[in-house]
Amino acid sequence: MRTPWVVTVTARREAENRRLVMLELADCIRDIEDPANLAFAAAEILGRRLGVSRAGFGIVDPLRETITIERDWNAPGVQTLAGVLHFRDYGSYIEDLKRGDLVAFADARTDARTAEGAMGLERISARAVLNLPVAEQAGFMALLFLNHAEARAWTDDDVALAQDVADRVQVAVQRRRAESDLRQLAASLEQQVEERTAAHAVTEEQLRQSQKMEAVGQLTGGLAHDFNNLLTGIIGAHDLIKRRLAQNRADEIGRYVDIATASATRAAALTHRLLAFSRRQTLDPKPTDVDRLVSDMVDMIRRTVGPSINIDVINGPDLWLALVDPPQLENALLNLCINARDAMPDGGRLTIEADNCWIDSRNAIARDFEAGAYLKLSVSDTGTGMPPDVMARAFDPFFTTKPLGQGTGLGLSMIYGFAKQSGGQVRIHSQAGQGTTVALYLPRHDGGSADRRTPIEDTAAMPRAEQGETVLVVDDEPAVRMLVGDVLSDLGYTALEADDGKSGLKILQSRARIDLLVTDVGLPGGMNGRQVADAARVLRPGLKVLFITGYAENAVVGNGHLDPGMAVLTKPFAMDDLAAKIRTLIEE
Repeated sequence: MRTPWVVTVTARREAENRRLVMLELADCIRDIEDPANLAFAAAEILGRRLGVSRAGFGIVDPLRETITIERDWNAPGVQTLAGVLHFRDYGSYIEDLKRGDLVAFADARTDARTAEGAMGLERISARAVLNLPVAEQAGFMALLFLNHAEARAWTDDDVALAQDVADRVQVAVQRRRAESDLRQLAASLEQQVEERTAAHAVTEEQLRQSQKMEAVGQLTGGLAHDFNNLLTGIIGAHDLIKRRLAQNRADEIGRYVDIATASATRAAALTHRLLAFSRRQTLDPKPTDVDRLVSDMVDMIRRTVGPSINIDVINGPDLWLALVDPPQLENALLNLCINARDAMPDGGRLTIEADNCWIDSRNAIARDFEAGAYLKLSVSDTGTGMPPDVMARAFDPFFTTKPLGQGTGLGLSMIYGFAKQSGGQVRIHSQAGQGTTVALYLPRHDGGSADRRTPIEDTAAMPRAEQGETVLVVDDEPAVRMLVGDVLSDLGYTALEADDGKSGLKILQSRARIDLLVTDVGLPGGMNGRQVADAARVLRPGLKVLFITGYAENAVVGNGHLDPGMAVLTKPFAMDDLAAKIRTLIEE
């Protein structure tokens, strides 16, 4: 029997040992993230402190009566048990573990459950065993095992310490696994979000492509319909002209010429509207007095909309100049007034208002254009207005609410394209039954004087060419070269022709007199019209240049900022307009 002071010293020693184990274990729990490594470190601490041969954690399968050990701690000279072991090879104590009971025996040779398998236990350095069931999950059991190669009595303190370690490890491992599961879930969710975002982007792109193809289909369908009608008038008129000439009935030709000309003019207007919608028209922006432009157009607008509609013109004080193409602005304003007229079949009030407007950064983002100073030109009516679904499609090409044959649906889309290409914007405010306001925001011009456009003189009354004046025409289309050449000859000019840029440069390099270069913008052979003009001015400084183009390669010809002595004429054009432009350029 131990004396009291021996018991006290032993208790103190065991308490200190337990405290040290818990401190070491706390450090492991704090520093080790991986659950398997944490379990191994805890087994090592417990095994060293208790002085056993082996310590570790395993997973028990009660149905198969096996234990799976991934890693265990072993004292020097003791082999690991990592792998799968069958309990029945060592005795019957598996029955206690199945019930969740602690298993402890001091000597396998004397314990009834292990006496027959004692030799097997001794071979694996497990003559004394302490097994603590830790937790059950999904039919499996976590087990803390302590083995010793010699007989050993397990004290209450040994069991209590092992139980504390098992409980702490169980909580820490569960937390680690929960954290790991949470990280995996977060990573999985992030991956799902990325996949869904990518799928959404693909779907969105497919939808955009579908909408684009629908718009292209609508555009080409409407374009084909209108152009076929116009081409029918042109081709039919020319066929009848041929027949009447063959029948010697020349006196009837005039009306067919008028029909062909009218159809061709309408086709040109349709092309210009398409170019305006796609922002491909050739613009010639100038400082423009919008107040004066509106005043000059009021009489024509009154005649166009008719007497049942009252027109008010309101202009703010000290209006700025707008940097815009005046003819295109006139066309846009006239289109807006015609739309307003059509929205007021029983009459009403049409208001044209101009005012200065500052757009700050916040409003610019909301309205989808650059912040800055604008001249705002609005056309308002008291007509039928638009419901939201119609207003949302108002700028779509060939979208119209008018009966078949009474509208192309290109008016507002042309205005939208013109405004955007000019560096401005257009906005619609409308409500069904309460009228519509369309506002054009035109960029302000800083400095310079306004465009004071003068009417073009009648070609027949224009001065003819002076003796020897020569014009070089560069165009790859034979019909254009022929027509331009004939006009020049009629006016007394000498016409030289080239079908591409290189041929034109050869003529420019010669000693021939050339007063004006007329060149298409899009030319074959690697040199466009602007390059030809630049090379020509190197060879002949100050040479006058007239660009003619059927496609609005605006950037190629200078984005509206041409050098002095240069001008642009958009195809198709009337021969009178060509003659006037040539005369004006040469006389400059």
